[in-house]
Amino acid sequence: MLTADLSRLRMSPGTVILDAGCGAGRHACEAWRLRGINVVAVDMNADDVWRTTYTLKAMDDETEERRDTFWGTSVTDITALPFRDAFFDVVICSEVLEHVPDSEKAVREMVRVLKPGKDMVVSVPRYLPERICWALSDEYHHEPGGHIRIFKNNELLGLLSRAGLRCRRREYRHALHSPYWWLKCFVGHRREDSTSVNLYRKFLEWDIMERPVAARILDRLLNPLMAKSIVYYLTKG
Repeated sequence: MLTADLSRLRMSPGTVILDAGCGAGRHACEAWRLRGINVVAVDMNADDVWRTTYTLKAMDDETEERRDTFWGTSVTDITALPFRDAFFDVVICSEVLEHVPDSEKAVREMVRVLKPGKDMVVSVPRYLPERICWALSDEYHHEPGGHIRIFKNNELLGLLSRAGLRCRRREYRHALHSPYWWLKCFVGHRREDSTSVNLYRKFLEWDIMERPVAARILDRLLNPLMAKSIVYYLTKG
């Protein structure tokens, strides 16, 4: 499931993308499918970086044609990126900043390695659906590596603007996922034996795989009200 819409980003053959806080690599791997795109994926979680590396290598091995592009992964703190200034054409930071103690430093670092005039996309949990999760479960936001803050729209836009980014588009995504997280927080977000949660997860898996038209329409209708994520498409400078 992608949160950032890669078609919204200005890319061409030779583009170099940084997936900052890649997790299991969903955006990095989707970008690698595109012809002529170079991908670098970093995360502090070594297990996530290993999973991303494994998937990218498997995709590379399955490609019969010769690629004139590269991919790379690294266990890296996004508040101290080991790249030179203005190295990347695109930076993706999806569902990451809510985990980072010094989010302002992280944004400054990502902007530093982005070329002037190029694109960055940032997504975070939307304020109200996330606030409901916090109200339902203390463990949800107190566990190590969990969500340590909830961004308000103006707060995050101010942070991004101070770092030199201009917002050109805002979108809401994944409304159908909000009730799933509310259920998880209500019953205990680490529980694996909840019938209601497991049934809803199966529905979401079916929705992701089959993409039924009715579910897509319902998701779009509900996004302005209860989207799980808010996505900002930005330009440096």
